[in-house]
Amino acid sequence: MDYDKILSRAAREIPPSGIRKFFSVVEDDPEAISLGVGEPDFVTPWEIRDAAIKSIQKGYTAYTSNSGLKRLREEISEYQQTRFNARYCPDEIIVTIGASEAIDITVRAIVNRGEEVLVPDPSFVSYSPVITLAGGVAVPVACSMENGFKPTAEALEAAISPRTKAVILPFPNNPTGTVLNCAELSALCEVIKKHNLIAITDEIYAELTYGESHVSAAALNGMRERTVLISGFSKAFAMTGWRIGYVCAPREIVSAMLKIHQYAIMCAPTAAQYAALAALSCGKETHYAAVEEMREKYDMRRRFMVSELNAMGLSCPEPSGAFYVFPSIKSTGLTGGEFAEKLLKAKHVAVVPGDAFGSAGKYHVRMSYATGMNKITEAIKRIGEFVKQ
Repeated sequence: MDYDKILSRAAREIPPSGIRKFFSVVEDDPEAISLGVGEPDFVTPWEIRDAAIKSIQKGYTAYTSNSGLKRLREEISEYQQTRFNARYCPDEIIVTIGASEAIDITVRAIVNRGEEVLVPDPSFVSYSPVITLAGGVAVPVACSMENGFKPTAEALEAAISPRTKAVILPFPNNPTGTVLNCAELSALCEVIKKHNLIAITDEIYAELTYGESHVSAAALNGMRERTVLISGFSKAFAMTGWRIGYVCAPREIVSAMLKIHQYAIMCAPTAAQYAALAALSCGKETHYAAVEEMREKYDMRRRFMVSELNAMGLSCPEPSGAFYVFPSIKSTGLTGGEFAEKLLKAKHVAVVPGDAFGSAGKYHVRMSYATGMNKITEAIKRIGEFVKQ
């Protein structure tokens, strides 16, 4: 059977995830240390796990409303307003299967066939494929290490065409750790408003910034009506496997997204929603203290990796958010893909090639510091040996 005729062109042509390729190899190598996983090495706090257990014991095992538990949406509304001054009512919020589903239904609800979405390059691997699957066109906006991987208003303006519909603002950024301050974000938003575009803001790392506080586009003057805010519980609350995210947007946009969510998903898992509710409502001070403790440990690891990588000759800018470093490996004469493959084979350390996140990452690799300090120290030692060789 000729499966090329059966499979959709879009499904055939989108590339497999450049991250998952190296995960699979690591699973078969007991000596390997992975710096590729974008996942906290902390266990979900007990109070959150206990809330999920108790919800099952009490028999809360039916569907919730399509939008998610009302109490959870109320807490998300309060959380966004209190922490980031982003004001959305509970009926402007949908609880999703992680931030990944939120990205998907946002793009499908907004983008018509042939319309363009501007995507900073480098950025998270899912944006461009999701745009393609929705029939849209992903247009990269190149960001350079010399500029801290920050998109500029001039670069944004130059990339806009009559077909441009939206701009993705993924800050703090994966893989670069770039954070935009208020002035930098405001400059981008002025361009977005000028051209009557939609801002899709992926703020999953909002709690993980070092020095520079996170600013949400939704909180800036004139932006709320044109902003779709995406976030979740995976990173700050160490809840990756729970698969709970959410999207906040004006009612008109949420109504369209909810229809897609209804047909594709129905609702997010009930027990996981009760866990998320506990993360936001039960002992806020305790949970925010846990977030702060994680952030302090990440900060220590961040500073260690940046210092060591620069010392071995791999130019590495200091990230201001998330839990990744994105060093240049150009001095080795290798591309990011070659460096990652040779490093894994020679020293059993897994990193992710930078071009998995866009062509601007060709001579970079992404390394995560969301793993224990002992493993990081050993991995850095092996990388240093590899670079010398």
